[in-house]
Amino acid sequence: MKNILTGLCFLFVCNNVLLAQQTIQEKLGYPKDAKLLIIHGDDLGVSHSENEATEEAMEKGSVRSASIMVPTPWLSEIAAYARTHPTADFGLHLTLTSEWSYYKWGPVAGKSVVPGLVNQHGYFYSSVDSLDKTATVAEVETELRAQIEKAKGLGIDVTHLDSHMGALFNKKEFRDVYIKLGREYKIPVFIDKEFGLAFGMDSATYSGANEVKVDRVFTINPGDYIKGSAAYYTKTLHTIPPGLNLFIIHVAYNDKEMQSITVDHPDWGAAWRQADHDFFTTDVCRKILRDEHIQVVTWREIRDKLYR
Repeated sequence: MKNILTGLCFLFVCNNVLLAQQTIQEKLGYPKDAKLLIIHGDDLGVSHSENEATEEAMEKGSVRSASIMVPTPWLSEIAAYARTHPTADFGLHLTLTSEWSYYKWGPVAGKSVVPGLVNQHGYFYSSVDSLDKTATVAEVETELRAQIEKAKGLGIDVTHLDSHMGALFNKKEFRDVYIKLGREYKIPVFIDKEFGLAFGMDSATYSGANEVKVDRVFTINPGDYIKGSAAYYTKTLHTIPPGLNLFIIHVAYNDKEMQSITVDHPDWGAAWRQADHDFFTTDVCRKILRDEHIQVVTWREIRDKLYR
């Protein structure tokens, strides 16, 4: 019996060593040098325009993943879509800020429960800096739990967590809550291998045995947008390297609704979001993905294969 137990322990250790040596591609069942890409749309729930355009990009284009902002006004609409599309990949864009000038939202938990998260008008602060000055760790955890539970209560099968405006990344205490909730709910949280270099943190601190870190994150910035969204996306897709890559985009229509919401924000505004929609629903995008042998994957796939 002792020899049998010793042998089993040896096999267990060897198996763990082999798993640790596998690339993320191999862990997900792909060749070790595969180019994996999550094409991910942010900010669902913000508006009807954002919801409808992203749904179209997921159904007819190359977008396969998106995240929902639970405190936002159009949550109910996207929750209904999620219920009727149970295999779609929807995570939560955990939200502690409200950045638009005339279009606001506040905490799901209630402003009296988390007073440090709101301004004098009862809305989330516009900036992360203001949030950091007044929010307590307990309030942040209370609000994030409320958002996750509300999403689940509405029938959203949450596939992952990420952070709106990076509001959970500045302070270690907030990052700890973020990681804690992912582990508790057994869903991946967005972490990249350069996670926190801009925030003075070490990503290795936030990695458990089964947690996945994205190798590279790509997102268009204002300088690239001025030169042309299609040019940036085309160039970037042609240079996607092996590993797990993430493309963060924002998809909406350039209609009166989005123009009103983003009235004084040319960056990430209505025209910007229309350009994202237009490129990722083109045959050009599909052809590049095919020609470059890029495998589009989802957070749902990562969750179900590696977390559950």
